[in-house]
Amino acid sequence: MAVEEILERLIRGVREMDEDLTAEAAQDALASQIPALTAINDGLVRGMNEAGRLYEIQEYFVPELLLCSDAMYAGLGIPSPHIQRAEEESRAKVVLGVMQGDTHDIGKNLVKLMLEVDGFEVFDLGRDVPPAAFVAKVKETGAELLGMSTLMSTTMDAMGVAIRMLQQEGLREQTTVMIGGGPISQAFADLIGADGYAENATGAVREARRLLASREAAVR
Repeated sequence: MAVEEILERLIRGVREMDEDLTAEAAQDALASQIPALTAINDGLVRGMNEAGRLYEIQEYFVPELLLCSDAMYAGLGIPSPHIQRAEEESRAKVVLGVMQGDTHDIGKNLVKLMLEVDGFEVFDLGRDVPPAAFVAKVKETGAELLGMSTLMSTTMDAMGVAIRMLQQEGLREQTTVMIGGGPISQAFADLIGADGYAENATGAVREARRLLASREAAVR
């Protein structure tokens, strides 16, 4: 079976909320030796992006979007164990979570996966996380990077609250802050004093590397 056909089935399975099709296509991707990250990024993620587009034009609503995410997760568990992970020691510790008031964690889960593949040690707080919990986890773990996300404009301001709390606790200087999510932009990151912004999971890994390298260079 052609690679393009399998990837299209992955996309269609997610977009059409078909868990069985998605899982079957993911198994076919594995059997055809399609790289795990290719199946995830060019199949499952693209399918979820298409579902998001349908949501934006109001062809899909929240129930459909949730069923699409269920289909994506039905496929995600199949290639994930076969990702070639970094063999080096952990680059850095990362605290990751979705802001309080938001229960959408698809993007955050993809970022977590990609960071772990790249060798980061990730402390995942999940979704609906209050600012104080982010700060407490950074303090507990000594994490060098804090990643916060949201898909809801109503929860964006909580990111700024978390950054101010880091400052109050004396943790801001040693903690790099990266934010992301649908309504987030570089302009908003600049406004609240975050160090960086990532548009997607792949970009989050690149931005995490860049930010930490910049901080390390500044310390020297």
